[in-house]
Amino acid sequence: MPDKTRKVLILGGTREARRLAELAVTMLPMRVEVITSYAGRTKRPSDPPGTIREGGFGGTQGLAAYLKDTGINLVVDATHPFAERISDHAFDACVNTETQRLQLARPPWRLQTNAKWTEVSDMAAAADAVGHFARRAFLTTGTQDIEAFSDATDTWFLVRLIEAPTEPLPLTEHEIILARPPFTLDDEKALLVEHQIDTVVSKHAGGPLPAKITAALDLGLPIILIQQPPPVPGNQVDSVEAALAWILSQL
Repeated sequence: MPDKTRKVLILGGTREARRLAELAVTMLPMRVEVITSYAGRTKRPSDPPGTIREGGFGGTQGLAAYLKDTGINLVVDATHPFAERISDHAFDACVNTETQRLQLARPPWRLQTNAKWTEVSDMAAAADAVGHFARRAFLTTGTQDIEAFSDATDTWFLVRLIEAPTEPLPLTEHEIILARPPFTLDDEKALLVEHQIDTVVSKHAGGPLPAKITAALDLGLPIILIQQPPPVPGNQVDSVEAALAWILSQL
């Protein structure tokens, strides 16, 4: 390809997206123009270097129009593994506009075989499992998925959120705590012990094992993990460094 600046759209919202933007801007300053897009659902402590775009695109057609109008050459989907809708839209939009796309995925967690953990297919299955054996559950799935647990009326929930919900949660018995990661292992253990948690419910987000999961493992608590949705087809890497190498290969 000719030696000229390429526009790279990073679909962000994760620590990997932020790190990729930092590396691309720092290491390829004259070769790429980096635009990081956020859905805008939660506040951010700070923005990565480069241009920031906030808000939705308006579905597949809206994203395709943005790619054309902005002259995007490369797309890196570094969204959360459970952000299915935007990943599907990105796949379709890139196919329709013949834009090169890369999925930056997270490697799955590796839990010891003797740990008390169960992986279920979706939120409904997780709620069903909670209703069978959890009396005091630590729920960290986010507000969008809490409705699935509304029928678990015999379970008390400790719900951790980044921001306060705009409406009451559909849970019979619960307590909300507001906190933003990262969390230390000691703090997570203390939280689980203080609230007498007997089950931890989490999305299987992948990447480095979070302190909440390590704390639950150390305390011998059962863990219910919701499986990641299947990835969209196409190029995929599982590290920021590999994503940067892919960008470089396209220049």
